[in-house]
Amino acid sequence: MAKLTQAAKVGAFVIAMSGASYFVYRTVSKEVGGGSGYVVHAYLVDATGLAPHSRVTMAGIPVGSIQKISLEQGRARVDVRVAGDVALNQSARLGVKSASLLGENIIVLTPGVGEPRKKDGDEIDVIPEGRTFDNLKDQMGRIADLVEKVAAQLAATIGSDQGREQMKTILQNLTEATEAINLTVRENRAAVKETLTSIDAITTRGQPEIAKILENVRIITEDVRALMAKGGASGQTGELRATIERLDRASKSLESTLEKTDVIAGRIERGEGSLGKLSKDDALVNEVQGVAEGVGDYVDRLQRLQTVMGLRSDYNFLANTIKSYVELRLQPREDKYYLIELINDPRGKTTFTQTDVDTTNPNDPAHYRTVTTTTTDAFRFSLQFARRLGPVTGRFGIKESTGGVGLDLHLLSNRFEIISDFFGFGEEIRPRYRVYIGYEFIKRLWLLGGVDHVFLTNRRDYFLGLQLRFTDDDLKTVLPFTGGATTTR
Repeated sequence: MAKLTQAAKVGAFVIAMSGASYFVYRTVSKEVGGGSGYVVHAYLVDATGLAPHSRVTMAGIPVGSIQKISLEQGRARVDVRVAGDVALNQSARLGVKSASLLGENIIVLTPGVGEPRKKDGDEIDVIPEGRTFDNLKDQMGRIADLVEKVAAQLAATIGSDQGREQMKTILQNLTEATEAINLTVRENRAAVKETLTSIDAITTRGQPEIAKILENVRIITEDVRALMAKGGASGQTGELRATIERLDRASKSLESTLEKTDVIAGRIERGEGSLGKLSKDDALVNEVQGVAEGVGDYVDRLQRLQTVMGLRSDYNFLANTIKSYVELRLQPREDKYYLIELINDPRGKTTFTQTDVDTTNPNDPAHYRTVTTTTTDAFRFSLQFARRLGPVTGRFGIKESTGGVGLDLHLLSNRFEIISDFFGFGEEIRPRYRVYIGYEFIKRLWLLGGVDHVFLTNRRDYFLGLQLRFTDDDLKTVLPFTGGATTTR
């Protein structure tokens, strides 16, 4: 009956943990429990600011993540995994968008229209890249070069002695042409008089039409006068005059700005003020450049950092207790990470006190030793550095509030793990050795099982547990120390 009760507890625990993990799993990621989605890829000229596991959005809503970034024929191939309920049509496109002032970029998708829909492994078109600041700077440089060439040619043409002689010749030709026109008018005076007489006759016969034309001219001039008027019946300034006045004020403001700019430029040239010192002091320029490079390196490391969360609970069969873990991995690169754990162990921490006793009691030995075992219910923590070489990961540091080391073996594309921990030095009679296996039977959901206290028969126990492990990019915004996690190269 006792074995049946224990089995019922184990079954109830597994069912409860499965339900809770599935609920948290559905809350953390849209993909969990809803299908594995499908993968599409695109080719980018520049993948700066993108990192694996970065989010993919559509209309500002996360719909997937970057699965892999690789180099293929001189271009960046980006594979993104999209949730299965998100449809990408024939004209769907992929683009890159800035997500923050730190330089982080994300992938954006447009659904597009038309059949057939994109399926797993299909290529998706890329949204043309917009004009950047470097493009505008290059274009302004080319315009400045052209203006400089025109100014040089104009100075070479008019500013030289030959140019002055050519201008003198042009003015002399213009004078001669004017005299020729006067001579032509004098010689054709009679013809001009006849032409004027004909015009007079035409105007006499067309006087009604001319009156209408003059009336139209009068109306037009009144409209122009209204536009130019200083004030009307309502006291408002004419539109054209107001525009001219605004232009005048703008020109005066521009002139004042140019004068101030000239003063500032003179101070900089003389080395006055912060900018002047910066332009003249090479040591200060080198320091500023070093600071800028350091900031750029910090932002680059922050973009590459991955934050992996783990929520885990184990059931110990012999002790009939539940042990809970909260785990955080700060992973700047694929081959190393920093592990932080907070553990709630009902068995707590066990300490041993050794006492030597001298007695005159004839019923007891004259000298004997007592060992007192004390177990307290306390939280434990772990802080370890891990480095991976191929399928093997080595860890060392603090394990459950004691010094310890660990060795992990990763198999089946990192979905099957064999984990061993060796810790508790000085805490117990023998160091504590724990070994267990983990299998990712559902994406991000791991089933764990193993043996604890392998070397101590009186404390040996067997456990079974579940762990939810996922990447949370939002944690990077609340961890002020993450930039320093990648100083080791």
